[in-house]
Amino acid sequence: MGGMDIGQDESQSIVSRSQDSGVRKAGKIMSLREAVAEFVRDGDSVALEGFTHLIPSAAGHEIIRQEKKDLTLIRMTPDLIYDAMIGMGCARKLIFSWGGNPGVGSLHRFRDAIENGWPEPLEIEEHSHAGMANRYVAGASNLPFAVLRGYVGTDLPEVTSTIKPITCPFTGEELMAVLALNPDVTIIHAQQADRRGNVALWGITGIQKEAAFSAKKVIVTVEEVVEKFEARPFGIVLPSVAVNAISIEPRGAFPSYADGYYDRDNSFYEAWDPISRDRDEFRGWMERHILGVDSFADHLRSIDTEEAAR
Repeated sequence: MGGMDIGQDESQSIVSRSQDSGVRKAGKIMSLREAVAEFVRDGDSVALEGFTHLIPSAAGHEIIRQEKKDLTLIRMTPDLIYDAMIGMGCARKLIFSWGGNPGVGSLHRFRDAIENGWPEPLEIEEHSHAGMANRYVAGASNLPFAVLRGYVGTDLPEVTSTIKPITCPFTGEELMAVLALNPDVTIIHAQQADRRGNVALWGITGIQKEAAFSAKKVIVTVEEVVEKFEARPFGIVLPSVAVNAISIEPRGAFPSYADGYYDRDNSFYEAWDPISRDRDEFRGWMERHILGVDSFADHLRSIDTEEAAR
């Protein structure tokens, strides 16, 4: 499933350098285990956003290890990490606009939950990408709803209670309103934090900024902490005041990628298909590589070890 090229010494070195930078004094740097334990509660609505890039996989693993339950999971494009979380019984409901194993096929744990209620029945709330994006924007803007034309003439309002018709007070045009999203917790992965607790991300940034600003609490996993950000075209900086916790997780977006740090591991996405098809195979893999390790760095080493032994 692809080489990680990360060792324990390298990971610890990055963490040590980052902690020495002074950001810990701001009270935001904490281990991912501490951040999830403090800010994610059973029954919360939780958004782990990332559009093919900077997917917060390490955080999803930690939620699974801590056996968080009855979560309403929110994401525009749920893929492997949500498949695993659903398969491990973390989710009660999924709010989304597309779901699948990109470039490969279905999410089998997601399908099993919908079709057979295994391991738990899963409620779903469907939107389009535009609908989800507008909902995050409304939440980030402290507005109760957003307005768009995209749903007019579709049957989604008939099956989705968070879509309602609305009449424009100026033109009389019929439009559609979508309820704002305000997750209890948003978790994103980013490339860098600085010593003051600000966060920088660049590349394909999707809806991360709006998802963070719309949430009540924000956890960010980062590749490293630096003294100063470089100016980058189309880069986004989240201010320290918008972030509750920063956790240093090198390669924390694997198997997705982090621009400037590592590439997408396409072989992992392909390998997930047979792993997730069978309940026993899935549970065995989760026991070995997520529940049976203490950290995401250990997870990366465990799958490298298994691959090397084949």
